Amino acid sequence: MAFQRGRSSSRSKSRRPPSGEEGSLDQPRLLSPEKLETRARNVLLHQLARSAKSTSQLRKILEQREIPTEIAEMVLERFTEVGLIDDAAYAETIVNSRRNFKGLAKSAIKRELNEKGVDQALVEEAISGITAEDDFESAKDLAVRRYRQMAHLQKDVRTRRLAGYLQRKGYASSAVFAAIRFAEEQYQLEA
Repeated sequence: MAFQRGRSSSRSKSRRPPSGEEGSLDQPRLLSPEKLETRARNVLLHQLARSAKSTSQLRKILEQREIPTEIAEMVLERFTEVGLIDDAAYAETIVNSRRNFKGLAKSAIKRELNEKGVDQALVEEAISGITAEDDFESAKDLAVRRYRQMAHLQKDVRTRRLAGYLQRKGYASSAVFAAIRFAEEQYQLEA
């Protein structure tokens, strides 16, 4: 018998149950509420072990896994009670990391938290410590650092690239161009 590539005849049968039977792709397996609750807990623990997430993100994940709403809400509530889910702490963590490591402006952080489904009151509380002066100082620091890397470019190219960089970080146009002027002055003083 010659060597054949592909499936052997002994494995040609599909491992899926025929359509219409319990567990087929057309009809999800019917699980008991206890098993669904265990599955929901396992899904949440797996997700939270990978990275912190908001309640809204976790709710969407459970919905995608076809966990019934009442079971999902019960498990989410229990995780919140025991402190495994804390949207306020999550929002603070996002604010600190985006501010300190990515240099994002208040508006960009607010937008990101809203996209992640954090409650509006918690978003406002988390970003309340960031003032316009803080944003401007951060924009100046970023502009000075980036200006040094772009010093070899023509002035209009450098200005355009710096402006785009700072605007992508969420800074307002007025702060962007003031920060660029500050960076130019700093560079000339150093030279």
